[in-house]
Amino acid sequence: MNGFKRPESVLVIVYTRTGKVLLMRRKDRPGFWQSVTGSMKWDERDPVVTVRRELKEETCLNTDDGLRDWRKTYRFEIMPQWQHRYAPGTRENVEHLFSLELAEEAIVTLNPAEHVEYEWLPLSEAEKRATSWTNRDAIHLLRHAREG
Repeated sequence: MNGFKRPESVLVIVYTRTGKVLLMRRKDRPGFWQSVTGSMKWDERDPVVTVRRELKEETCLNTDDGLRDWRKTYRFEIMPQWQHRYAPGTRENVEHLFSLELAEEAIVTLNPAEHVEYEWLPLSEAEKRATSWTNRDAIHLLRHAREG
């Protein structure tokens, strides 16, 4: 669509049965830690398609086992430095929440254009380290769902 990004994305919390969460540090923003995220392409009608693509692109993880659609969306303001990527007048992004449970920590192959390192952190530590408020809130929801 005229080269502009679609203002709709996915957030995927990747975690283990033992309660460790995968966080990755962005290359272009030192100190910015996040879960798997990515914008939907204009031809992707189902966010699950985007989830699969982003998991593969950012981590080389390729699985549907353990994938959960939380049926929750976040709305947030697009930061001024990124607004040029979107059609004029676009101010908000809609983000769909998913999680992926793995049996154990996996070796992750990062996309070097996006991330420079990763860590598996306990839920409470990951919640504190995640930079975006939507990512922190999603980890918080996951932590409370697991606790009962």
